Formats: sequence, C-alpha cells, structure tokens
Amino acid sequence: MSDLVITSPANPRLKALSALRRRRVREAQGVTLVEGFEELELALDSGVAPQTLFVCPALMADVEAQSWVIERSREVGAEVIEVGRAAFERAAYREGPDGFLAIVGSLSQELANFDVPDDALLLICEGVEKPGNLGAMLRTADAAGVGAVIAADPVTDWGNPNLVRASKGTVFSVPVASDSTGAMLDWLAARGIPLVAATPDTDVEHTDISYVGPVAIAVGAEKEGLTSELLAAATHRVRIPMVGKANSLNVATSAAIIVYEAVRQRRA
Repeated sequence: MSDLVITSPANPRLKALSALRRRRVREAQGVTLVEGFEELELALDSGVAPQTLFVCPALMADVEAQSWVIERSREVGAEVIEVGRAAFERAAYREGPDGFLAIVGSLSQELANFDVPDDALLLICEGVEKPGNLGAMLRTADAAGVGAVIAADPVTDWGNPNLVRASKGTVFSVPVASDSTGAMLDWLAARGIPLVAATPDTDVEHTDISYVGPVAIAVGAEKEGLTSELLAAATHRVRIPMVGKANSLNVATSAAIIVYEAVRQRRA
C-alpha cells in the first residue's frame, strides 16, 4: 500500500507534518494540509496533485473501497506513507481522523496572476477571520457556481486546515485568491466589474438591484463589517431585511442569501 511505514509518533516526518498546522510554516513552504477521505477525493477530482499522502489502514472506513484514492495519488506523483494508528492520531489535526492526510501545494493566488470569465459572479470576503465562516462561504460558492472567492485583507489563509475541513474540500473546486483591499478594488475597476457591498447602513434591499452580468458581492468581517474604503468604492450598497431583535446575520448566511438572489436573477 505504501512506500514507507511509520509507527513512531516521534518520527521526524510526522513532526514536520504537525508543523504545517502553523500558517507561517505553510506559507514558507508553499503547501497546505488536506485531511479526510472526502476532502482528498474532491481535491483529486479538481486536479490537485498531492505531494505526500499519509494513510492509516486501521482508521479507514473501507480499505478496499477507498484504495483508489491512494492509487490515484500515487499516479499523480505522491509519495504514499503508511502510518500506525497511534502515530496517525497524534499527527492528525482533527478528532476522529479517517486515515487520510495529505500535503498539497498552496491554494491561493495573488490577483496579479488571477483571471475570471467576463460575466463572472464573484464573492469578496474582506477581513473575515473565522475559518468556519470562510469554509461555509466556499460551500455556498461551489453550490451556486460562483466564479471565484477573493479574500481581501485576509486574516485567515486559504490553507488553514480548519477552513479546508469546514469547506468540505470545496476550497479546491472554487478558484480562490488573496490580496489587499486596495489591490482588489483596483483589479475590479480594471475589469469594469461592479461591486455590491452588504451593509446594514442603507435603505436599498438586496433584491432591489440587478446582478446580471459581471458582479462582485462583498461581505465584511464578523464584528466590524466592510471597511470605509470598500464601501466608498461600491457601485451599490445593499442590506438584507431584518425584522427580529438581532441587527445582523452570520456573515456566511448573509453571503448565501445575496449570492442566491444573484443566481435567481441570472438564471431568469
């Protein structure tokens, strides 16, 4: 099954693997982690070629049925390493690991090297901090056919293992990029892409404008919302109607509501 077998949690390869939980290490090496059979399956289907695949047969749900992922990883050049159960559970970053943990190349691009279709629907996440929210927005983007998700002034990197997990692997199926808010605004302006900013400080509801044609929808940080720089550059500012006592929705929920209004209009 593998090219090498590791049984000790103190093995240097596993220590190096654990170090990739830290953002600065991931960015320095230009790699990230993918844990989980389903996440790795989607990564492979999206054309991602693992560099190294660590597997633990003792933790797999069905070794025979899941072995194709191992063989496919090997076919695209991955080194396959078998790890004993105790050692794998020590190296894994989530509870209840299922026996698959891979190292893949960096996911994100800078906008200078990024391109999208002329009529793209884009989602901008400015300063969003929580990996779970970013992962949820990626799942929405994948389901809705969003052309790309761009992190402006990112707090969390796209390779954060918790983000990869929360996205259920859709971080591999949706193009992602990261840059400063200023660079993002310049990039949109150069392509003539209108910007729709979600904010409670407007009387325009999210259903009152057109999302047909190229458009970027921006949502902001969990506590502060969008910056004044982005709001000033927006073509439209829209709000989601709120009739309860709370004055805001979770940022991932807000993004989903507006994105699907855009999808509804574009399909019509």
